[in-house]
Amino acid sequence: MQTQTNLQEMTITVDTLKQILEAFNRHDLDVIMEFFSDDCSFDSRKGSDPWGKCSIGKEQVREALSDRFKGIPDVHYGEDRHWGANNMGVSEWTLTGTTTSGVSLNVRGCDLWEFRNGKVIRKDSYWKIIEQ
Repeated sequence: MQTQTNLQEMTITVDTLKQILEAFNRHDLDVIMEFFSDDCSFDSRKGSDPWGKCSIGKEQVREALSDRFKGIPDVHYGEDRHWGANNMGVSEWTLTGTTTSGVSLNVRGCDLWEFRNGKVIRKDSYWKIIEQ
């Protein structure tokens, strides 16, 4: 049975989601990874599987996020909205930046977050596909 205290420990706040986004905008991997549990996972937006590429554990997730910052050195997440319920959260944003190959990005996307004991256990990212 869930007690009120257990429910509060599981409830994710908009402030937490904003703090995570701010760390992403600073490209601060140390702070970002403080939000993640040791057994976390990250489903990136592309890969050979229907869910994209899945990175498991802090080391793999950190590497995947580092690759994002290297591939889009000026990546920024703006025009953001956040909401949460219990242990789940959603962050909606506009990603802007330029890839190392010179492609300019301006795309809407979102992250689906799952938390346990106040730490991210799963981040699932989606971006819109822009047709040229």
